[in-house]
Amino acid sequence: MSNYGVVIPAFNAAATIVETLRSVLEQTVAAEDILVVDDGSTDDTAALVLAMGGRVRLLRQDNAGPGKASTTGITALSTPLVATLDSDDLWLPHKIERQLVHLDRSPQSAGVFGHIRNFRDNRPDELTGAAVPGWSRSTMMFRREMLEAVGPILDPPGRRGEMIDWIARAREAGFRLDMIDEVLALRRIRPGSLSYGRDPARDRGYLEVARLALKRRAGKAGRD
Repeated sequence: MSNYGVVIPAFNAAATIVETLRSVLEQTVAAEDILVVDDGSTDDTAALVLAMGGRVRLLRQDNAGPGKASTTGITALSTPLVATLDSDDLWLPHKIERQLVHLDRSPQSAGVFGHIRNFRDNRPDELTGAAVPGWSRSTMMFRREMLEAVGPILDPPGRRGEMIDWIARAREAGFRLDMIDEVLALRRIRPGSLSYGRDPARDRGYLEVARLALKRRAGKAGRD
């Protein structure tokens, strides 16, 4: 067991949460704490999480978005290292081990990510597309002081783009974030998920994230 905790925001994730949690429990280096933050689900998500027992804990909040749920969970952890995961994605068994080694060898790094590949719903053996750098919640491990300095993960309109915004803010604050050139996680392609396909209403979040980034840059330029 190591000094890291896991946060999984979940909203109506009954169809996938058990498989996701199993991928966490099967890590070659066990987590000290595993928190699922139920973001106001109306299905059996909470019951399935409670049935897992062991190191898996459940927190509940009214529906507020994955960013708020992630922040709630991270704040509730006491571990110096935090890893996060979407409730429908999977970690490969060596994911955490690789990242712990990297952070131990790179004390100047505040966070580390890994490559990710897509798989079809209910077919983790049926991978699609090429492996790509996973600048996302499902591959992220970071030192908790980063959240304390950068601030909460904020949910934009449409609840898409919150991780793009938070990672950008972390870089602007001077934190070094690294990418391991190895597939460490699998992203589920599932109709109905928050990130599936293009949706003008949900995609407003990406536009808002871009607007905020430009606003921060303009403010910095004005101070220089």
